[in-house]
Amino acid sequence: MAVARTVWKLTPDAFDSLLYSLNPDREQAGRVYENLRRKLLEFFEARGSFFPDEHADETLDRVMRRLSEGEPVQDPSSYCYGVAKFVWKEALRARSREPIELNDNLHHSSANSHAEIHQGRLSLEQRLDCMEVCLSSLADTTRSFIIEYFKEDDGTKITHRKHMAEEMNTSLNALRLRASRLKREVARCTEECTRNKGIR
Repeated sequence: MAVARTVWKLTPDAFDSLLYSLNPDREQAGRVYENLRRKLLEFFEARGSFFPDEHADETLDRVMRRLSEGEPVQDPSSYCYGVAKFVWKEALRARSREPIELNDNLHHSSANSHAEIHQGRLSLEQRLDCMEVCLSSLADTTRSFIIEYFKEDDGTKITHRKHMAEEMNTSLNALRLRASRLKREVARCTEECTRNKGIR
């Protein structure tokens, strides 16, 4: 179960504030940030998260929001782990509600229950179809970028993204910011598409 995303939107200034809190030297801060995000991924993966990237990004977004609101943070890395624990607890609570919702379906008529079970089996395929539709709606260069950014596995993606940044003559942090924004846009589009198809 992916965690619910916060309404607050990531801004370049908020991202810069996080980097500065990690290290006043921007280059050093970039390395600290990548290491911190990798450790957050490991944190969520070790706990069985199906969406470690989303959980890690949600954690970092919440920390950036707190910093932008002026909350004093003495040790950003430790603070991130504290926030990560809350994010994981929320994900577990959301996951624990799934069996209850399924049991509620048993109160429906057998015909309705059969339809809902069938719908549940098809939901993943339909969600993927919706994602394809949303990706297809992007400009060719944007679609190629988002696919290229997320295509590598954990073992090679940092090197791959550094190479992308060099080719695009931009920083790794700017690349991540753009990818995160596009990922949210595709996610929102996919959720809207699945809701229109009657998937909950």
